[in-house]
Amino acid sequence: MDVTKTALEGVVILAPKRFGDDRGYFSEVWNSQTMARAGFEIDFVQDNHSLSAEVGTLRGLHYQSPPHAQDKLVRCGAGALLDVAVDIRRSSPTYGQHVAVELSAANGLQLLVPKGFLHGFVTLTPNTEVLYKCSDVYAPECDGSVHFASASLGIDWGLSTSKAVLSGKDAQAIDFVDFTSPFE
Repeated sequence: MDVTKTALEGVVILAPKRFGDDRGYFSEVWNSQTMARAGFEIDFVQDNHSLSAEVGTLRGLHYQSPPHAQDKLVRCGAGALLDVAVDIRRSSPTYGQHVAVELSAANGLQLLVPKGFLHGFVTLTPNTEVLYKCSDVYAPECDGSVHFASASLGIDWGLSTSKAVLSGKDAQAIDFVDFTSPFE
């Protein structure tokens, strides 16, 4: 597995090796021993799978606060998406900065989003499937969100705000300037 650091400490792009033949390919997307040798010791306890039918479906920006904060390993099973992580660690020199990576079934890339980051994505193709591992279970009392179009974040989602297909929760999320991060 190739590991590429991003501009945000802790957020990395993983490129699993694919072994292919005329039938298709095989790829090991997570191996705890291999990743521990690379400095990542994460005990994933929950796997999630979402399907977004429409192009422009935007999910995020979400976080889960302590004591149930989550590391996430995100990949695309079908289609393509733009995956975004925003640093919300108050003491971080990159607080409020983001990285955006295109994940697709074709490129096989994965994004590791550690605790202390907002996470969201927008679909680039119809019927996009997103699969992600989490290091803690979902806890509704720790769930939170920040509006994806918060101007101070400067994220280019590749679509106008009015074209985003949103949940009610995401449409009503607070602006980043009004957000108080629970992460030190």
